Amino acid sequence: MSVSPLTQCVIPSPNHSGARTRAIDTVSIHCMAGDLSVESCGALFARSTTRASSNYGIGSDGRIALYVDEANRSWCTSSAENDDRAVTIEVANCGGADEGWPVSDAAYDSLIELLTDVCRRNGIAKLLWRGDRSLVGQTDKQNMTVHRWFAQKSCPGDWLYTRHGRIAAEVNAKLEESMTGEEIYKALTDYLSALPAPDWAQQELRGAVDAGITDGTAPMCFVPRYQAAIMAARAARRTDE
Repeated sequence: MSVSPLTQCVIPSPNHSGARTRAIDTVSIHCMAGDLSVESCGALFARSTTRASSNYGIGSDGRIALYVDEANRSWCTSSAENDDRAVTIEVANCGGADEGWPVSDAAYDSLIELLTDVCRRNGIAKLLWRGDRSLVGQTDKQNMTVHRWFAQKSCPGDWLYTRHGRIAAEVNAKLEESMTGEEIYKALTDYLSALPAPDWAQQELRGAVDAGITDGTAPMCFVPRYQAAIMAARAARRTDE
């Protein structure tokens, strides 16, 4: 399972499409349009007739629940393509539509922490926000999306929508503070490891395994100098033979 360690309860939803076909490179923040607890939201998503879900939910008390494993595509933004690449998060509201669906301080703080954790574990070095629907899918320019871009909805409400730039800045500050060189290396390695290898690369790997150059588990995605040296030496020995 791919679950944030910040998760405090798990309420599995059957409403998902199974394993993603794309690596996670985007986040989508949603509002619940109500002050639901994570249990109440989870109960709704647990019904197959609801035909909707998200990866995570955050209550006004700041508690975090998992509904759909990160490895799977939730049904959240009315866009299969977006859901396939995005971690989706539903956040409870402490006010109504007339206030733009605001969220509590506790929910907001948990949102920042959860986004930071999601980015760190999935190799997202920085959150990018321009508020530009035309940039959907261009994650080198914008990797935050909103439900209102894919359906006739106000989600995530103006309160959260107008704070996306601030959210990105706060998450990025935490990423810069907390990520050591080893954490960055691991995050990027994990991200690249999840990408499917092309057929020609898989054939070359099988050939290298058959030749005794590698055992198939090394090198890692990034090749440290010592691993490159080992493989070069092995290949040279095979040539000499």
